[in-house]
Amino acid sequence: MFTGFFYEMRGRGIPVTPTEWLTLMRALSLGLAFSDLVRFYHLARAVCVKSETLYDAFDQAWLAVFQGVEAPVEIQEAVWKWLKNPVLPGPVAPDDLRLLKAMDLERLRREFQQRLASQTERHDGGSHWIGTGGTSPFGHGGYRPGGLRVGGHAGGGMAAQIAARRAFANYRSDRVLDTRQIGVALKKLRRFAREGNRSEVDMDGTIQATARQGGEITVVERPERTSNLKVFLLMDAGGSMTSYATRVGRLFSAASRASHFKDFKAFYFHNCVYEYVFRDISRWDAVGVEELLRSMDSSYRLILVGDACMAPTELMARWGAIYYHHRNERTGLDWLELLGEHFERSVWLNPMPLRFWAHPTVERIANMFPMFELTLDGLEQAIQLLGGRRVEPTQIPQHSGVGHGPRGPRYP
Repeated sequence: MFTGFFYEMRGRGIPVTPTEWLTLMRALSLGLAFSDLVRFYHLARAVCVKSETLYDAFDQAWLAVFQGVEAPVEIQEAVWKWLKNPVLPGPVAPDDLRLLKAMDLERLRREFQQRLASQTERHDGGSHWIGTGGTSPFGHGGYRPGGLRVGGHAGGGMAAQIAARRAFANYRSDRVLDTRQIGVALKKLRRFAREGNRSEVDMDGTIQATARQGGEITVVERPERTSNLKVFLLMDAGGSMTSYATRVGRLFSAASRASHFKDFKAFYFHNCVYEYVFRDISRWDAVGVEELLRSMDSSYRLILVGDACMAPTELMARWGAIYYHHRNERTGLDWLELLGEHFERSVWLNPMPLRFWAHPTVERIANMFPMFELTLDGLEQAIQLLGGRRVEPTQIPQHSGVGHGPRGPRYP
């Protein structure tokens, strides 16, 4: 029962084992869900999800399978009836594919409104792409890079827009395991943060040197311990970043607990930065980007974390934000350029494996910010560049078919 739900969770990065799945089936057979869909939701999450960082991925899998399914008091008969009549997505017709590729975002939105107004029948297809049983370019099985979708999961830069609001989770700041190496790497920024040759008297060293000189006062100086390092961390959360939540959470945990920063600010965004970012993305606690920039001078080190993979319209189109009702007057590219121009030193850390970087938006963003993999080696290189050393950003694989000249500023 519910085998599709098992594979949906696995496909979204939730490590559900056959043993856990059989445990869930056993719990259902014992009536622990009481024929109630809400109880089944909590039961399945308790059995199948090992970490709260995966709750968002679980919610996405749940919506993909169960959204739109009504739960009567006795659900078994309705569920079995639904399972006996699945409608699987079909192939995309060549004419539909050509039509979709020719559409700009405005025409796509008009078509979306027409489909939304006319569709009244049952809608199959998981994440609710508007269409006719999944064969339309607007459907679940259609050509996703240009489609408009109601609810569900955005995937790796696949949907142009989503006509529903989703809830995302903040990264945790209390992780202890596996953060020490990241903390040590971040600590290396401290030696780059001192301005000039300012120093202070080393009292212990002065006493020892004076004693060695038979009482003749010998002053020993050392670099000033006060750090001038200020860091601004911007993290992509939710959607395709769910798979990398653990790794990004470790970075955030190490950075938020570091004691060698003069100031540390951390905010969230989803897919691309627009006119505001979030202090708490789970509560949509937003603050304007321009307001933030007025409060920070150019000496802050800007570190952006995200896979940079999205629909091209999200990055380069007016009103192209992933949420259908978000009218961004300025493109995401404009806002990223504003950030890059404001701060003297900035880097982009990408948790996505290098072999998947051959994507138009990844390459465009890598032209704006020196981009490194979110690994210990990549973090080391990024820190050296933030400190003023000449470091070559990671090169995107040549098979992408786009120019591969030098990207990003080369700091002296």
